[in-house]
Amino acid sequence: MNRRSFARFAGAAVLALSAALPAFAEPITIKFSHVVAPDTPKGKAAEKFKELAEAYTEGAVKVEVYPNSQLYKDKEELEALQLGAVQMLAPSLAKFGPLGVQQFELFDLPLLMNGYEDLRKITDGEVGASLLAMLEPKGIKGLAYWDNGFKVMSANSPVHVPDDFLGLKMRIQSSKILEAQMQALGAVPQVMAFSEVYQALQTGVVDGTENPPSNMYTQKMHEVQKHSTVSNHGYLGYAVIVNKAFWDGLPEDVRADLDRAMDEARVYANSIAKEENDKALEAMKAAGTTEFYTLTDEERAEWAEVLRPVHEEMADRIGADLIQQVYGVLGATN
Repeated sequence: MNRRSFARFAGAAVLALSAALPAFAEPITIKFSHVVAPDTPKGKAAEKFKELAEAYTEGAVKVEVYPNSQLYKDKEELEALQLGAVQMLAPSLAKFGPLGVQQFELFDLPLLMNGYEDLRKITDGEVGASLLAMLEPKGIKGLAYWDNGFKVMSANSPVHVPDDFLGLKMRIQSSKILEAQMQALGAVPQVMAFSEVYQALQTGVVDGTENPPSNMYTQKMHEVQKHSTVSNHGYLGYAVIVNKAFWDGLPEDVRADLDRAMDEARVYANSIAKEENDKALEAMKAAGTTEFYTLTDEERAEWAEVLRPVHEEMADRIGADLIQQVYGVLGATN
């Protein structure tokens, strides 16, 4: 037996022994990378998944959570997952458009949903499942949807009506829909990594941005933004995804345990998201550095008049049939 054959045989023997004696095997490591702070809804949910996964697999799986872009920034993490440098991510849904799955940009459409009840009709139903399945040809397995929340606008000047946005440089995630949204408001969209936003606001590189309150608070954006409008005009959520080859290569019982852990982590994530956003909003109001404003019905109607045409404008990109399917699910009359 030559050295190469021996190495191959030895490797096979190790795998066989690890299956027979799991208590003595090296744990399977899942590197779970994300770009937000540990005390955000996503950060807490990632830690909850780690806790549950390690418990349900009885130590057969070790989850290493890397928050705050410690490993990869927004633009880098999906490629890192596809290459197997990390095994798990929870990117915002907008990230899948540049990957070639533009249908996910459905979630970016402004004023599409009227709260969490509408959202659940999408994520927990046929539409949500079909969207996750579209990731598989990209080498990605979708496991769950996690909420962050509905977004507020912020800037250093009041942004109550569309005319207030004229000429403002507004940071967005990479999304053609969000680009169109800001342009419809008269703003100048600026794509920027999440980790760079605070400094960009502080130095005036951008004038404002949009975020759920928990992101705005944990990244201390309220310290460098004088005004915010509680518009709830759009939704920010995540899909928890895993490298498909890695996932398919796991033992069936381990996958079952991880599915169980993810299902419980999803319930936890979505239960705390609204609570965390409500707390963050109150904390920022108490800090007194940002003036918060709630739209009147008349002002919301002005926003709708300007923003709803973005749906039709983006129909070719997202899919007119998909948009109409969602309108049907939501009982909308668009």
